Amino acid sequence: MRLTVPLRAVAVLLLVGLTWLLVNTLFGGASGSSVRHFFSGASEKPTVAETRPRRYKCGLSAPCPPKHLAFRLVSGAANVIGPKICLEDKMLMSSVKNNVGRGLNIALVNGVTGELLDTKPFDMWAGDISDLLKFIRPLHEGTLVFVASFDDAATKMNDESRRLFDDLGSTAVRELAFRDSWVFVGAKGIENKSPFEQRMKNSKNSNKYEGWPESLEMDGCIPLRPPLEG
Repeated sequence: MRLTVPLRAVAVLLLVGLTWLLVNTLFGGASGSSVRHFFSGASEKPTVAETRPRRYKCGLSAPCPPKHLAFRLVSGAANVIGPKICLEDKMLMSSVKNNVGRGLNIALVNGVTGELLDTKPFDMWAGDISDLLKFIRPLHEGTLVFVASFDDAATKMNDESRRLFDDLGSTAVRELAFRDSWVFVGAKGIENKSPFEQRMKNSKNSNKYEGWPESLEMDGCIPLRPPLEG
């Protein structure tokens, strides 16, 4: 009976010691984060996929809400790199698609369904302004208008063309001048001025490229319109 107590004490000490060794083997010298890594099964060093920022439609940093269209506009760089118009992860206009040109590059989109209606470049240096007017005069209510400039977007502009873009929600078209960079999203029948517009003035004191300002890039989410009554 006298040996029972010491044996029990030794057994308890052995059990505690083995438990400590097991814990030390698994977590010894590790911080709380290492313990969390053990239970989560994660490695200490993040993989390339984990460190790469998640990409959403058209390269946006966050997803658009439901019933919104994701877009990205990039104006041309000088007269060398063409513009890009992306909508819902689909490239509507680009040099790769071979459907852009000097001047204004315009994509028309159904504002209710998001369906692409038409794309066309308009040469604003040596082209005919009447071609642009015929393109944007008959737009239907709710049509979205995506515009990206390339090289020169203003030389052929006249009062009527500027007024038409003003009616689509532009605030910069009235001052748009020779070789300014311009990206814009407007809509037929818009009630207020568009929040989606940028203009970079051509200035020899601040131009990024000799004779041209830097390229502009703009992205965002555009709400779809409800179907028109009737």
